[in-house]
Amino acid sequence: MTIHKLRSFIVSTFRINWNHFKSKLLLRYVLSYILIFLIPLTGVTIFVYDSAVSGLRSEIELSNINQLNQVKMNIDSRIAELREISGRIAYDRRLTPYMVRDSYYRVEAIQALANYKANSSIIEDIFLYYHNDPVIYSYRGLTNVNVAFDSFYRYENWNLEDIIVALNETNQMLIRPAENVTINSSRQEAMLTIIVPIKPNAPYPYGSVIYMVKESNLTGVMDSILSDFTGSSYIFNQNDEVLTANHQGVSLSQEHLGTLAALDAGIHNVSLKNDKYSVVSVKSGENGWNYMTIMPSYQFFSRVAHVQTLILMVFGIAVVTGVLAAFVLARRQYHPIKDLMEFAKLRVNDTPEPRTRNEWDWIRQTLHDYSARIDMQEPFVRNQCMLLLLKHGKPDDPEIERMIGGVGLESPQEQVIYFCVILSWEENDATEDVQNDRQQVHEILSHVEPSGLHANIYGVEFSADNQFALIVSLPDPGQDSLKLRMEQIIRAVQELISENTRLDPSMGVGTPYRGLGQLNQSFIEAATALEHRMVGSSRITYFDQLAEQSHPVAKGMWLPRKSLLKLEQSLKQGNESVAVQMIAEMMETIRSEPLQIHLLRCICFDLLNALLRSASEVGMNEVFSNISDYTSFETLEEFEDKLLSLTTEVCEKVERNHEQAAPKLIDDIVHYVNQQFADYTLSLEHVALKFSVSTSYLSRSFKEKAGISFSQYIWKRRTEEVIRLLVTTSAPLKEIIEQVGYLDAPNFIRKFKKETGLTPGQYRKQHRSNRLDI
Repeated sequence: MTIHKLRSFIVSTFRINWNHFKSKLLLRYVLSYILIFLIPLTGVTIFVYDSAVSGLRSEIELSNINQLNQVKMNIDSRIAELREISGRIAYDRRLTPYMVRDSYYRVEAIQALANYKANSSIIEDIFLYYHNDPVIYSYRGLTNVNVAFDSFYRYENWNLEDIIVALNETNQMLIRPAENVTINSSRQEAMLTIIVPIKPNAPYPYGSVIYMVKESNLTGVMDSILSDFTGSSYIFNQNDEVLTANHQGVSLSQEHLGTLAALDAGIHNVSLKNDKYSVVSVKSGENGWNYMTIMPSYQFFSRVAHVQTLILMVFGIAVVTGVLAAFVLARRQYHPIKDLMEFAKLRVNDTPEPRTRNEWDWIRQTLHDYSARIDMQEPFVRNQCMLLLLKHGKPDDPEIERMIGGVGLESPQEQVIYFCVILSWEENDATEDVQNDRQQVHEILSHVEPSGLHANIYGVEFSADNQFALIVSLPDPGQDSLKLRMEQIIRAVQELISENTRLDPSMGVGTPYRGLGQLNQSFIEAATALEHRMVGSSRITYFDQLAEQSHPVAKGMWLPRKSLLKLEQSLKQGNESVAVQMIAEMMETIRSEPLQIHLLRCICFDLLNALLRSASEVGMNEVFSNISDYTSFETLEEFEDKLLSLTTEVCEKVERNHEQAAPKLIDDIVHYVNQQFADYTLSLEHVALKFSVSTSYLSRSFKEKAGISFSQYIWKRRTEEVIRLLVTTSAPLKEIIEQVGYLDAPNFIRKFKKETGLTPGQYRKQHRSNRLDI
């Protein structure tokens, strides 16, 4: 079962429609992904390969050299030990010619030789010989020379006469290479013979010490150190003769041995018998011997070969996996483009089949065709941008700045003045003719340039039903003529309204500013002027004309009335940024005046009263139960913090009031969603922008109204429509899914199956069968 699932997964992974390969874009994606991972992977693999192989090769070579050096040091110490024993024998009074020849002391001399033999682990036998003496002494006793080297030890390539000559004439240490020696005419053993004259280094020695050393004792020392070595090891003397050899799979001729003996110390790669061998050689400084190991190169670097194979296998697996991943990722990246093309074909039936295989060119042309349709939404977007300016000042958003620059609000060549005007109609006049006139005013004043005034007027619709805002921009005429220009612009607006409608709205005019960032200040001031207009007087009220609060207090001062009115208006509209700025300005004014403490507290209470009045008007009566918390303060900084805290609470209350005061708005939103749920661009942000509400309020209120979240409601409506179309039509499944606003058909199918337990195809088949049965 597991193998079947694995095979199915591999088949589904490689199942790529051949038509996909006709797309140059898909092939470009595949090649791009392959190159993206293959180039760095190759570089990393080469680096790792070089580092690992070089490092391991060096480690192996160094390890072999260190092991061979240990062999050299060990055997050199054994040979030096034999020299030392010879020197001790030469000066041992028990082993003088007199003592060994004397029948009384001979036993003591023989015992002394036995003790010297026991001091070395490599000595098989030891003899003491005095020149021209027919007798030779050993740890077993004395015997004739002829008997010792003809009967007891018989050499294969060294006759008795040559042995006697070597015993009498050797004046330097002689080490005879290992050869087969017959012992007691019963067995053969490869042995080395070492002759050391006594006294050592004397010009005229009087005798010799003969050591019989088994070759296996030396090779055993080498094997114990070269424990995991599988080649052959050799010891060459200073005459390039093989003293001893240990063969493990490699046997060389005398000619080849001569080639090895001529090598210097170090690591060498040589060709012998048409095969590559690795040779490690070290030279002894004590006796001039060469210690060598030789083995086939493929064995010497076998671990390197394993690492090479492992790296190549990992690289191959990574390449295969990467190619598969490249195909999967390319298909995944190409899939939305393919769906977008198919969706565009469904929406635009008159679009011809693309002649080019580059889908992006076709999509670019299609989007260009759509741009004309998008242009019709520009007035709505522009209104929302300007509404942001009025409520929050100039936002730090490049896209909105681009939109503002596009409508001509800012001019880089000259200084521009901005102010806001709010038009208000009577609330009780809601006849159809009046409504038509108001709509016409909105259209006329959406953007107008009064003749001869060099000004731009932009209309902005906002949440108030009976009000309409204007943003006015004009080149700075100077302080002296600014007021006159503003009056001329207002009269021009009145004339436009009277010429085209029967309306005569009241107007509130804010203070002019030299920056878009302060346009929200002018908006609050215009609203303040409109709210405090004098009944029966002119229908135009300028914020600067509001009478200031003035009381005849000697050596005192009061906060300007228009500042307090502006603060109250910003609180009523829930504009926290303007309210905070007004509090900061008035607190700075209070700090700058040298006032008596009692007058200072009165002025502070005047400012506090303005906030309390606004809190009362928006329904925050609970603040009066804790009035002592606001009236008790020790410093102006403490008082300002309390005012700012109260300001935040009032603005939050205003926002909640606005949300609760519009139950019909949510009904309109639900109706709009029911009409537009099949629009794939529909989103919470889109609806919030259209109905001028915050996304948090919309999300919360929509869930309270519908019982489920906004996204869940959209999914529910789309699913219901898909089910209806599945049962009542024969349209292809993909077309149905796209008709309800989904571009990602596989994702929709997964969610549909998770919710209903059936795929759309299974659902259609089952429910159609049920209908036929009925």
